[in-house]
Amino acid sequence: MSFRDELVDFLDSFEKLIIVGIGNELKYDDGVGPYIISELNKLNLNENILLINAKTVPENFTGKIRKENPSHIILVDACLMGLNPGDYKIVNKDDFADIGISTHSMSLSYFVKFLNHDNILFIGIEPESLDLIDQDSLGVLGADLMDFNGELTENIQKSADEIIELLGELL
Repeated sequence: MSFRDELVDFLDSFEKLIIVGIGNELKYDDGVGPYIISELNKLNLNENILLINAKTVPENFTGKIRKENPSHIILVDACLMGLNPGDYKIVNKDDFADIGISTHSMSLSYFVKFLNHDNILFIGIEPESLDLIDQDSLGVLGADLMDFNGELTENIQKSADEIIELLGELL
């Protein structure tokens, strides 16, 4: 089944949808989730859609998500899946443990379990550059070597725009 078909199938019966963008906007491609939310905010979407830029702390929004009582939730984040940079796919909840997400304080698998929701779809986008240097192993001075420029790489920008266009069509 194609990405589009999976998305159409998932959205078929939604009554209230929350789309959550996850990531650090300052760390290259890790900012793809918040970028997608920012761009979707510019579109005239269905009034039953809530967009949340969760940044690197999606767990801070669990109360809001539960209070809104959505019928469907879409999570969008850069993650290491062993694909080519810019490739994206829908990741099954059962596969969350097999994907690499390094910048968030709570693992996505735990976050999803905490939400305890049946209709969750995760869109993973393979990054080209997350700047995956472990700050703890560098020490205080080494952390200054990390590059925070806030720009998506070209492949990820293109993929993000494709996802935005598709969601704009479907919603």
